[in-house]
Amino acid sequence: MTGKRKKSRGPSRGTRGVDQPFDEGTPFNPHLKAAILEVVENQIREGNPPETRLALERLLAAGYSRKQATEMIGSAVVGEIWAVLHDHKPFDRARFTSLLENLG
Repeated sequence: MTGKRKKSRGPSRGTRGVDQPFDEGTPFNPHLKAAILEVVENQIREGNPPETRLALERLLAAGYSRKQATEMIGSAVVGEIWAVLHDHKPFDRARFTSLLENLG
């Protein structure tokens, strides 16, 4: 072996998303966006809460792309996280469901 190492060209495809560098000139934090969209995908896949999948199906039927729909659902997740962290309120499924129902 020659001991040469392959030069790194940045994050591999498998490590993009939450671990990618954050350029503070962007209007949003890509780390946070990736994490929120992962939460949305987990909720849809696990069916917990089921209202998330219902919201996805409703938004898709209304003509939104899957990407648009998951980002919209992500905004409802962010709204609920804000209520929990900023307003010091416990998770409220009814409040979250209302946020989902108001999308679109």
